Amino acid sequence: MTEHPGFGALLARSSRHRGLDAGGLAGLAGVPEPDLREVLDGAAPDPALLHRLAPALGLHVQDVFALAGMDVPEELAPLDSTAGSGVPRLVMKARRLSPGRRAALLAFVRGLPQEERPRPVPAPRPYERYEPSFGAVLVRMLANRNLNWSGGARALYSISGLYLSAATVGQMGHGRLPLTPDLLVASAHTLGIPAGHLAALADLPLPGEPAPGPMLIDAAELIWETRRLSFAQVSRCHLMRW
Repeated sequence: MTEHPGFGALLARSSRHRGLDAGGLAGLAGVPEPDLREVLDGAAPDPALLHRLAPALGLHVQDVFALAGMDVPEELAPLDSTAGSGVPRLVMKARRLSPGRRAALLAFVRGLPQEERPRPVPAPRPYERYEPSFGAVLVRMLANRNLNWSGGARALYSISGLYLSAATVGQMGHGRLPLTPDLLVASAHTLGIPAGHLAALADLPLPGEPAPGPMLIDAAELIWETRRLSFAQVSRCHLMRW
């Protein structure tokens, strides 16, 4: 089990990985250094600070919320919680495409219009409330991509061939699954976060840093882009002939 040391420690690890000290991170994020140092020392972060930190850390703002153990506001949440069920199968389809057709699929997804939210963002179920752990961070990041336990397990398999059951993903969220190098790399490739960055956040050694090839990069980007789509739009992507 990998413990969650607090957002301040995770922030320090991420900034060190980026080659930044507190002053450098504050300057890059455009925030007062004293405010940043308070958070590094354990103060609760303000959501506005998380928004500023995300580009400086090279992360999606939603994932900085996950590092802080905070639910994302509705405007940052996936559009349609029912759409996530079709994403892993779309990723598996994308993996079988030539680079050109895969690029066409990504362009099509990006070009789909932004629809209105069909229903309010559902509140996390009781079993989706996690005590602080790095496993909880990873499962929250999967949820930011509209992947629940089942969808997360299928996406990890689609990306890396690593088989986990939905219940095992739940165990990871509750801090009861050891974070192995294989699981860390599979998670990194699925989330589209460099494995070295994720290993630095988890404070775990990673022999080498396996760089994802173009196919894995495209697959992670496809997962991210589909988070803004409705169920009908994801279904339309499946019906297209690629």
